[in-house]
Amino acid sequence: MKYTTQIIINKPLYECLDLLEDHNSKKHWQDGFESFEHVSGDLGKVGSKMRLNYVFDKRKISLTETIAQKELGKTFHVNYNMDGMHNIQENYFEALDSNTTKWVSNNEFAPTRFRTRMMLLLMPKAFKKQSKKYLVDFKHFAENITTSKQEDETT
Repeated sequence: MKYTTQIIINKPLYECLDLLEDHNSKKHWQDGFESFEHVSGDLGKVGSKMRLNYVFDKRKISLTETIAQKELGKTFHVNYNMDGMHNIQENYFEALDSNTTKWVSNNEFAPTRFRTRMMLLLMPKAFKKQSKKYLVDFKHFAENITTSKQEDETT
């Protein structure tokens, strides 16, 4: 299953990218996020792997995030692998002006087991809804935090 979601964020491009790459900030905008651990590669570089741990309704889920492509200020593509599912996420970013960022996320879910294939066939809207929720929650998080640079300008 393939689909695209997008959102406009009232925050400068590079601030959005810094927040997205900061795994410590995920707890603020990804429901269920518990922890992360570095698995291999140079942190933040193409080929690096992180294990991301989530809890949804007392169910623990662990997935591996691999950075597939990264072009500073333009793209950030990642692959997510978990038991029964492979997700390719291609993220494109565009500065609409000095304080506005457009984020387009192309998602492809490829089930690797019969059970997840059936889940994908029966509940495609749930996957799309969750992807959109993460973008909306990130937008709210990014727009409502204050960076030290902004604090310096107001004092």
